[in-house]
Formats: sequence, structure tokens, C-alpha cells
Amino acid sequence: MDISDVKRVTIAGCGTEGSQISSMVAYKGFETTVWLRGEASVERAKPRLQAVRRQILAALDAWKADRSQYCRGLSDDRDLTDEQIDQLKEQAEERLSRIRLVTDMDQAFGDADVVIECINEDPDQKRDFYERLASHLPERTLLLTDSSTFLPSTFADSTGRPDRYMTLHFANQIWRNNLTELMRHDRTSDESFRLAEQFSHAIGMVPLKLNKEQPGYILNTLLIPWFKAALYLVATGVTDPATVDLCWELDTGATPDQTPFRKIDKVGLPLALKIISMQPGADDPTSPAGQMVSLLKGYVDQGKTGIAVGEGFYRYDDEGNVIE
Repeated sequence: MDISDVKRVTIAGCGTEGSQISSMVAYKGFETTVWLRGEASVERAKPRLQAVRRQILAALDAWKADRSQYCRGLSDDRDLTDEQIDQLKEQAEERLSRIRLVTDMDQAFGDADVVIECINEDPDQKRDFYERLASHLPERTLLLTDSSTFLPSTFADSTGRPDRYMTLHFANQIWRNNLTELMRHDRTSDESFRLAEQFSHAIGMVPLKLNKEQPGYILNTLLIPWFKAALYLVATGVTDPATVDLCWELDTGATPDQTPFRKIDKVGLPLALKIISMQPGADDPTSPAGQMVSLLKGYVDQGKTGIAVGEGFYRYDDEGNVIE
């Protein structure tokens, strides 16, 4: 199968990553379906998709007002006229409104060319999902996982198609931070790896290819120590999130949205909590890791899970801007 044969894409799950991925896949013109476990999940997905839609439209407005605000994922050409950007907005409105939300596995996967799995980072849930999925997928379908913590070899046998299974890991705010990390396992076919690369380009991403499996891939291998250092400073009482972020901004020249706690809000506090909970000493509330877990859990228990819901370490408006 070649990229020209890919028409229908299904995303399994619609959390922080699933809502962004499905929106960008639809934005780029693919017939897009989101599979969810039940009607309650469908109702939770709707506001997430609306929030991403508003952020994409706001990014296009910002680009129109200030050409330095160009988002790489939204157009290959940065030198567009105001009229062309308006056309992209109209196109976005129309395409994003066509995303289908379904709970039936045959409807979701029965004719999919590409499937991207974005369900909870729980190995038993993923294994169960893949085993159930196998009987619904056409033989041709490329199966990708956006897992941020697991290697593809962990689940290759459960998929029933190890040669057509691999990782395609996204960043956050993917219309702006438009990268994918392509990680194969030892039985992923060259054809599948090549198609994943072509698909990445087709949805506006820049594919970064790994030569072998690596826990954390490239991005998280770099990001997690950074997050842990920032969380340590706050969880142990050294300082507060805003001061950590201001320090990073002043010393590195980073923009405010590229600071540690703003990044954690974008990634989502539940995922940060899961990552920190896997660290040595996390079950000891007196250890630094345990204190970090307590900090994150306090926010998550209050529903402050990040920018996707309008509040994490900071509060956000509908366009994802910090409310002072």
C-alpha cells in the first residue's frame, strides 16, 4: 500500500493526544473516525475536539495577524495571503465538523487504511484492545501506536499483525510542534515503516526515524528529566511553578509557552503523574518522587488536568492563552 491508497483513518481514543491527532488528520483531508468505548466517552470527547478546533482556528488567526506566528503543521507554505489563510480557516471549519465519533468496532475499523491507537497507557488495556481489534481490521491496515511509555515490541504479538505495527509518537499542539517519532520493532516491515513516514508528511508532520527501540523515544528521553527537575523544585518547597517558568524564560530566551510547567499543562497532568509514579521511591510520600506524585495528584484530583480542560498549573481561555 502507498500513501495514495490511504483515504480512511481511525483514531482509537480521544484524550489530549487523540483529539489533536484526529483533528489534524481531518484538517489534512482524510476521512476521519474516532472510536470510543461507550456513549459516556463520546460525550467527553466532544468538548475536547471543540477545544482543539478553537486552538487551530486561533492559531490561524494569530498567523494572519502576525506572520511570525506561522504554524508549520497548518501549511507547507508560510508565505500565504490573508485571503489564503481565510480559506484555510473555512476548510478547517468544514473538515473538522466531519469527524465521526463511533462506538461500534466494525464501523470504526472495518474499512480503515490506517489506525492510530491512543488509549490509556495501561498495558492490560492495550493488550485487550489489540486482541479485540484484530478480527475487525482489513489485512492491508497499517496499525500505529502513539504510546508515550511503551515499546512496540511489547504488544506486537497481541496485534496479530506484527509486520504492520509500529510506533508513531506525536508531540503536543501538533499543528505547531509538528513532529512524529517513527519507531519500529524487529518485525516491522520496511513497507510499513515507509508508509508511516509518508503518512506523517501527509498530515503535516516531520517524521523523525529511530534506528532501534528506545524507552522514551527521542522527545521524552529529553523531556522527562526536565519535567522531573521542575517538579522537584516545587514539590519539595523550593519555589513555585511561575518562578520556575520565569527563570527558564529569562535564562534561555524561551517564550512563555516553552517553559516547564506550561509544557506539563500541554502534555497533561495525568500523563505526568503516570510517568513520575513509575520512578523509584514514588510510593514513599517522604521521598522527592513521592512528593512529586502528591503534587500532581492534588491537581488531578481537582480536575485540573491541563490545558485541554482549561486548567492545570495555570488557567487558560478557550484559545489556550494563560489567564492572568
